Amino acid sequence: MIAAPPPLFTVVVPVKPTSVGKSRLRVADRAALARAIALDTIAAAAAAHRVAEVIVVTDDAELRASAASGRVRVIDEGEARGLDAAIARGVAAAATAHRAALLGDLPALRSGDLDAALAAAASVDRAVVADAEGTGSTLVTAGAGVPWASAFGDGSFARHVALGCAVLPVSDASTLRRDVDTAAQLAVAATLGVGPRTHAVLVAAG
Repeated sequence: MIAAPPPLFTVVVPVKPTSVGKSRLRVADRAALARAIALDTIAAAAAAHRVAEVIVVTDDAELRASAASGRVRVIDEGEARGLDAAIARGVAAAATAHRAALLGDLPALRSGDLDAALAAAASVDRAVVADAEGTGSTLVTAGAGVPWASAFGDGSFARHVALGCAVLPVSDASTLRRDVDTAAQLAVAATLGVGPRTHAVLVAAG
C-alpha cells in the first residue's frame, strides 16, 4: 500500500506597513530593516518543502512589489485591521486544507525548522510554537476541516493553548522561535545568521 504524501500547508504571513513596523528597533532606516526582515522571513517560508503557498497580507506597496513570486501571493489587508483580522483574510484565501499563520519578523528563519514544525503540526487539529521567551507565539496551525482561530499579541501563547492548540516540540535552538521586536532580539538573531536582505541592511547601518 502506497503511503499518502504528507499534507502541504498554506502559510499566511501578515506584515504591517514597514513605515510603522518594528517601532522598538532604533536604527537609522527602520522601514528598510522592517521590510528586509519580512522579505527574509517570506523567502524562507516559500523555500520550505511542506509549504504549498505563502500568502502575504499587507498594505505596504514596496513589500508587495518585492515579495510576489511563484510561490508567494500578496493580498491587500484592506479594512481587515489588526493582526488576527489580517491573518483571517489570508486564511480565507488559502488553497490548501492545512493552514498556518507565521509571524513576519523571523529574519534568521531556516526552512528546515519550519518544515519540522509543520510535519509535527500535520498530526493534530491545532498547534502553536512559542517564541524564545515562552509567552508569545510565532506559528499557529489548523488542520483540514478545523475552523481557523488565532489570538496573537502580547501573551498570545497562553491564549492559543486555551484555544486547543497543541504545543509543538520545537527546540530552544530553533530559528522558528527567534522573532525580533527589540535590539537584543535582533542581536541574537544575527548570531544565528540572518537572511541576506537583513544582513545587507545591518551592514549598511554599520
